[in-house]
Amino acid sequence: MTHKRTATILLLMCALLSGGCATTRPTDASVDPIDPNEKTNRKFYDFTDMVDRNVLAPVADAYIKYIPNPMQRSIGNFYDNLAYPNVILNDFLQGKVRQGFEDSLRFVVNTTIGLGGLFDMAAPMGLLQHDEDFGQTLGVWGVNTGSYLFVPLIGPSTYRDAPGIGVSAVSNLLFYAGSFASAAVVGPVTVLGIIDKRARLSGPMRVRDQAALDPYLFVREGFLQQRKHLIYDGDPPPESFDDPMYEELEQSKPITKSSTGSAH
Repeated sequence: MTHKRTATILLLMCALLSGGCATTRPTDASVDPIDPNEKTNRKFYDFTDMVDRNVLAPVADAYIKYIPNPMQRSIGNFYDNLAYPNVILNDFLQGKVRQGFEDSLRFVVNTTIGLGGLFDMAAPMGLLQHDEDFGQTLGVWGVNTGSYLFVPLIGPSTYRDAPGIGVSAVSNLLFYAGSFASAAVVGPVTVLGIIDKRARLSGPMRVRDQAALDPYLFVREGFLQQRKHLIYDGDPPPESFDDPMYEELEQSKPITKSSTGSAH
């Protein structure tokens, strides 16, 4: 299956999940408004967790055990660099023009001097790595978070964040690799990227298993708090953590950010 077909399937799946869940939204007052589709989300979570524990986790553990740390860092840098056009795109969509040019320069430096991104040569030059995506952009544009979703084999999301899955896929340079490289090359590179991503999640996964009485809720709450932190560039209004009515009012207004990157 080509990367374009994969991305198309992801977009369709997100649309079906979002549309289907929206039309079947329960009216029971006892249902958590953050996660009205919890029953379905839990099934998706359990399925994904089963695949992870039986397939991905053992492979990731072997990767961590046998691949030297410097090589793991270089592999991680390589995949981060492939995905970095998504950060640049959303910099500009959010109006962060200066950060957009700095991230563009970071991408060029790491792609050239950093040998395709294997080495982060931009950081010592003061070009730090940022984390922007289309879900954050929609938040800046004033789109409400919507209900929580757990997308099978992908992970936690929301109605607002789900479209960003497709945008991230088509803005990743690996998406276009099939145009100039054979499947014998693209396939292993894609698989290695999945393994690298899972290996980087090994720490949080262990914390989840050790600390959580209900892993599903642990993942859900952790994800929602992280997304709020990212959308407000690390400075969310404290009231939004405590007062659901305040949060609804805040979500109905576009998020503006100062030149220093703080949300207001």
